[in-house]
Amino acid sequence: MAVPKKRTSISKKRIRKNIWKGKGSWAALKALSLGKSLSTGNSKSFFVRQKKNKS
Repeated sequence: MAVPKKRTSISKKRIRKNIWKGKGSWAALKALSLGKSLSTGNSKSFFVRQKKNKS
């Protein structure tokens, strides 16, 4: 017969939530850093084809 699971403690839930949020903020920081390096042209690991201007 099905038995309800024990309730997760508030502290454990808070720890898991903070880890989850930390991973998201780390990914956002890395994406912002890559965007900055691409916009300034200082990227060494990511190559972007430059468009030639018709002038």
